[in-house]
Amino acid sequence: MQLTILGSGTSAPHPERAAPANWLQTAKGSLIMDFGASTAYRVAHEQLDWVNLDAIWISHFHLDHVGGLVPFLFGTRHAPQIQSRRKPLSIFGPKGFKDLLLKLDEAAKGKLFEQPFPLVVEEVSDGEPFEPIVGISATTFSTPHTTESLAIRIEDGDGRTVAYTSDTGYSESLDVCIRSGFTPDGVFVLQEQTDRHTPRTEGGDEACAVGTTEEGRTYTPLSGMGRDRSGSRGREVVGGNDNRS
Repeated sequence: MQLTILGSGTSAPHPERAAPANWLQTAKGSLIMDFGASTAYRVAHEQLDWVNLDAIWISHFHLDHVGGLVPFLFGTRHAPQIQSRRKPLSIFGPKGFKDLLLKLDEAAKGKLFEQPFPLVVEEVSDGEPFEPIVGISATTFSTPHTTESLAIRIEDGDGRTVAYTSDTGYSESLDVCIRSGFTPDGVFVLQEQTDRHTPRTEGGDEACAVGTTEEGRTYTPLSGMGRDRSGSRGREVVGGNDNRS
């Protein structure tokens, strides 16, 4: 699996950090986790295959995590590159997500559900297993942020795992998810650490990649890795021996 950090910041203007978004490429398809305001631009900048994107995951309803979705879907209605697409695009989110998207569509008069391809919107409950992409398994668990906020843990069937919390403080379920079944090359992406158990970075709230090793956990601020900077590709390969940046 290959993880591309499209945004590791917030909605506040920042010269080197975009609002949260992550592209996960697997052998079976692609998934965007959260969709901040700059996500469409960042996808194009990283030259990712957005025309064949398989799925989108929305962790919660704060605008820095979902604010770019409506403009993106408005664009896919008209973009010439995608008019011949026929495979579905699946969008997953917590309970209440369908109603949110319908209200945004109504307010914008965007006809977002009238796409050249089938648009599938599904709501997922805390602890519910599902397949965001055929052959890719995922499980959610609640995090202490909003009433609907969910983290997601994704497994590709070949022993590789990626988990993404979005905004969260410390919780026992989060800690269990980090430790349970993780291989040394697994990656856990945290954001907005608010407790001594999940260290806060010097720059304030931002995403960290958490790797598990035999010695314990390692926390690496994603912005310190040069992610989501203009002119710098934000790619990290997760799992296997094909590691490159």
